[in-house]
Order: sequence, then C-alpha cells, then structure tokens
Amino acid sequence: MLLVTANVANEDDVKNYVDKTVEIFATIDGFFNNAGIEGKQNLTEDFGSDEFRKVLDINLNGVFYGMKYVLKVMKEKGSGHIVNTASVGGIRGVGNQSGYAASKHGVVGLTHNSAIEYGQFGITINAIAPGAIMTPMVEGSLKQIGGEDGWEEVGKAFVEPNPMKRFGKPEEVGYLTAFLLSDQAGFINAAVVPIDGGQSYKY
Repeated sequence: MLLVTANVANEDDVKNYVDKTVEIFATIDGFFNNAGIEGKQNLTEDFGSDEFRKVLDINLNGVFYGMKYVLKVMKEKGSGHIVNTASVGGIRGVGNQSGYAASKHGVVGLTHNSAIEYGQFGITINAIAPGAIMTPMVEGSLKQIGGEDGWEEVGKAFVEPNPMKRFGKPEEVGYLTAFLLSDQAGFINAAVVPIDGGQSYKY
C-alpha cells in the first residue's frame, strides 16, 4: 500500500504521486480522478474571481494534470481505465455555482476528447456524473443554505423532486466506479454516466 498526499491543483504534486506509484508498482492499471470542491454559492455576477479560479484549479486542472501523467504510463503499458468525477452539474445548469458548473462541464469535455484520442491504445476514459450524494461536501452545501439547525429540512426539500426521493449513498458511486475501472467495462469509452436517481432526466 502507498499513500501520497498531494494538492491536485499543483502539477508537480500530481507528477510526484504518479512517479511514486510507478516506482512502487511499476505501472498503473486504473485511475479514479476524484478530487473536487464545490466553492461558495453565489450568482455569477457575485461569484468571486479568486473563488472561480480556485474551483477550476482543483476540479478541472487537477483532472487534466492527473490524466496527463497517468496516460503516459498507460499508453506505454497498452491498457488502462480512467474514471473522472464530473457531476450532474457538468451536464446541466444547477444555479449559484458558476465555478463548479464550469469546471464539471470542462471535465465532461476533457473526458470525451481524451477518450477519443486514447481508445486506440487500449485505454478507456469515462466520467461519472453524481447527483446529490450524501457526502460532507453536500452536507456543507446544505448548511450554506439552511444553516447548522435547518440543513436537514433543506435536504428533505432538496430530494423531494428526485424520482427516488432520497440522497444517493457514497458506496453506490463506488460500485459504479469500480465497474468502470474493471475489464468488465472494457468496451465502454467516452461515456458520462449519471448516478442521480434519474433526476437529470426528469422534465
């Protein structure tokens, strides 16, 4: 087992975690490009420029840096699977999240583009698009809206339009990711798979 702490917005840190992995394990079979933040919620005109840059640095540049260095390893090996974390906010607008939506739309575009480039080398590149999954980030988002005392009620109202009337679970995202990283998904490439209880398809 190897643990390497890195700031994904720092290209040198990303190169280091890839180099360390190859040093210990010789190659990379699968890569889950998952680091991300939401940022502060605000209308676009009030969204801070520094905040916008910070969200893009982590959510989009971090994904690019990871792919840039991992793909070199996988191309040499002649196989590999990459899963990028996009969001339903990367396939539709969500409101009050300019930086997040822009970054996740970017992840979708980067996934499509790179998957077309690298399929010929035996590498699959897909993205998952989670909806409201009950994670600390989503809890923090609800607290931005409802405060420490009211966020759970906000959460209940938030999932009411969802066809399944609930938040997703982190392990449900994990099962999908594990499948896309496996050889069982060997002919799935350039896909963006929503995991949101069907809400993004609801008119």
